[in-house]
Amino acid sequence: MTRRVGEKHRPALSLREGQVLELVVEGCTNREIADRFSLSVRTVETYRERLMRKLDIHTVAGLTRYAIASGLVKILEK
Repeated sequence: MTRRVGEKHRPALSLREGQVLELVVEGCTNREIADRFSLSVRTVETYRERLMRKLDIHTVAGLTRYAIASGLVKILEK
């Protein structure tokens, strides 16, 4: 697959990383995400850290912008 000039490479996310990203974007806390997937809070923190490192994004707002721009999540309109 050929990338267009100026188009950034989008790293592949694991299924769980994508799921965690969706819930982060929805505003879920680490505890809520951990409970949803029967994981420890520390494991969720590790997924979030891995996402931020992999995507070179350092804030939740940045993750949200990335998820929307990439089409991973959609903005619900009222």
